[in-house]
Amino acid sequence: MRTLLKWVLRITLMLVLAAVVVGFWKREEIQRLMAVNSLFSEDKIVHNFSHMDQAFLTVDLPRGDGPTWDLPYGIGFDLPEGTDQWIEDRAVTSLLVMQDGQIRFEEYYLGTAPEDRRISWSVAKSYLSALFGILLEEGAITSLDDQVVQYAPQLKGTAYDGATLRNVLNMASGVTFNEDYFDPKSDINRMGRVVALGGKLDDFAASLQDNFTKPGETWQYVSIDTHVIGMVIRGATGRSVTDLLTEKIIQPLGLEYDGYYVTDGTGIAFVLGGLNFTTRDFARFGQMILQNGQHNDQQLVPADWVAESVLPSAPTEAGKIGYGYQWWIPVGAHEGEFLARGVYGQYIYFDQPRGVLIVTTGADRKFRDDGVNEANVEMFRSIAQSL
Repeated sequence: MRTLLKWVLRITLMLVLAAVVVGFWKREEIQRLMAVNSLFSEDKIVHNFSHMDQAFLTVDLPRGDGPTWDLPYGIGFDLPEGTDQWIEDRAVTSLLVMQDGQIRFEEYYLGTAPEDRRISWSVAKSYLSALFGILLEEGAITSLDDQVVQYAPQLKGTAYDGATLRNVLNMASGVTFNEDYFDPKSDINRMGRVVALGGKLDDFAASLQDNFTKPGETWQYVSIDTHVIGMVIRGATGRSVTDLLTEKIIQPLGLEYDGYYVTDGTGIAFVLGGLNFTTRDFARFGQMILQNGQHNDQQLVPADWVAESVLPSAPTEAGKIGYGYQWWIPVGAHEGEFLARGVYGQYIYFDQPRGVLIVTTGADRKFRDDGVNEANVEMFRSIAQSL
């Protein structure tokens, strides 16, 4: 009996020691997974969205040593009636309104501050579109009608085999992918766990085998399409998206602060939603796009690409919100009205004829409720028309 008890105690001690060793070895992964599981908690979401580098692996996007793009303050104005209630209801954390290159309104809420580098979520997709347009003009990418696998051979034999670059830019790849953020078993949340645990997003993309329709026939918002665009860019250039974006857009813009990307375990940028910048630095990118890709007498993004990419070219349903090359076009949009949009209330809204740019960040846990996005667009329109 005593011998059996000794063996039980020894085995128990070995298991405890093994758990301690594994816990120490995997502590960072465990911490990241725990952080992901509470990322959107009501009591943590505002803080977390300003401190994504505490929950994920990241890579810096240095602003460089050039001068900061000055954003002068113009004449203030009164926000339209109902804006204060909208700010409260939508858990807005910052609101910046610009007209003709001047700040007309700027405010921060829920304990956030101007120097907070906020997560962009899918606003990052529009940054990647701008970079894609540059590489297309430079000739690194030949044509929008090239096959994805021409530049990303790892995707041969997967659901992306047969899709063109135009298809993935339009979110019309036909790849089966569940984008439900509130379903823990969805593809988008499985992908999030890959990032949290230091996995490989390229392998995740290559694991997708099913199609619900032929490429180009149907629009369906599939965030992994944007990662595939990143794979194409890396395959076409032999360089990282981080280095390319820094060289061709970030440093020429004259940002106020360094930015950073969330990355997977191999240092590959989470291009579909991992950009983190201050609200003013989001505005600097937005103002460059508003100016048809130009800043400081330099054409950073080809003007033709800006114009083409914000047209509703994707096969969306008639009467529904439109989609271009990683840009949104609201229902009833006039010429030059479009937006970048991310979950939980991140927006860059453009009204080119009025010279208006609106940047908002948020922590809106009800962002998927019926009519929320439409109401947000109407608020942006109301603000723009009141200037």
